[in-house]
Amino acid sequence: MSGGGAELATAIGVISGTSMDGIDVALIRSDGHSEVETGPGVTFPYPAEVSAELRAVVVEPERALQSLEELEAAVTDAHVAAIEAFLERFAVDRRAVAVVGMHGQTVLHRPRERFTRQLCDGRRAAAALHIDVVNDFRAADVAAGGEGAPLVPLYHAAMSAGLERPLTLLNWGGVGNVTYLGPSGEIIAFDTGPANALIDDFVARRRGLSHDEGGALAAAGRADQALVARFMRDAFFDRPAPKSLDRNHFHEVMRAVETLGDADGAATLAAFTVEATAAAIRHFPVPSERWLVCGGGRRNQTLMRALAERLAAQVEPIETIGFDGDVIEAQCFAYLALRSLQGLPLSLPTTTGAPHPLTGGVIWRAQGSG
Repeated sequence: MSGGGAELATAIGVISGTSMDGIDVALIRSDGHSEVETGPGVTFPYPAEVSAELRAVVVEPERALQSLEELEAAVTDAHVAAIEAFLERFAVDRRAVAVVGMHGQTVLHRPRERFTRQLCDGRRAAAALHIDVVNDFRAADVAAGGEGAPLVPLYHAAMSAGLERPLTLLNWGGVGNVTYLGPSGEIIAFDTGPANALIDDFVARRRGLSHDEGGALAAAGRADQALVARFMRDAFFDRPAPKSLDRNHFHEVMRAVETLGDADGAATLAAFTVEATAAAIRHFPVPSERWLVCGGGRRNQTLMRALAERLAAQVEPIETIGFDGDVIEAQCFAYLALRSLQGLPLSLPTTTGAPHPLTGGVIWRAQGSG
């Protein structure tokens, strides 16, 4: 991407991902084009009662269609509290912050029905922070017929501007997504399938753990390859890119592994995650020999080794190029907020399936700021 002559501005990005375990906050300076300077980033825990209520809503989609005003206020206030703690911890003067990009908490994502919902009250947040806020990043894309996800590709392109192409950036969060950066400037992106969500849910139910540390449980088991092959027959994998997923798409998978022991179940879900991710290459014009991995999945050595072996490619954590893989998405929404202020595209036909490059986000001006 080429710069557009805009000056560098300071922005803060905030996101709580599909794992709902915390609120990521990160600061960048950027022109909204190809210049990006990263600052601090940190994760704050969600208040337990808010996290529990969110999980209850996510597993009952009909509840996500209700007003949820109290929960939205609680989610917003938790995000505001995280930002305030961030400003204090890193001695950031709020008057120097041009904008906060606040993604909110996704509770339902149904792009085929042209519906997506992220809980976040931008007006409430801007008033509390005395900083302009951009939220509701996905709605315009979904309304235009796009998938509304992934939105990180343009940031991936900016942060890796000096690296050799082709290059693939993989985000292994709750749901996996890839950004393929081609040798001729192509940017292709889509959700790949499950990442940490299925494994996390499984070990939480079986062992009371938040995740499979390092992939140790999966490494101790044997994957049921017949089940993996069955899972890979899901119609999602035959759909053309770009495409996106709801976190709860693979309910049947979770039911199927209930018959397996703890280690074998974790191994089977890990194998499925790797196969789903590797299937992405069928959408790449030229194979990518280097994959850079963001998100919690990069710490799962079982997944990382298996993917490198499956792809016969170099699979490395994003830290290899100097970025913090825990806060890439938070940095992304800071970057997208700056683009939104400039009316620049947040998505492309090759990243979300939108009919043309689309800007997005709703801008909430702070009252009495400064």
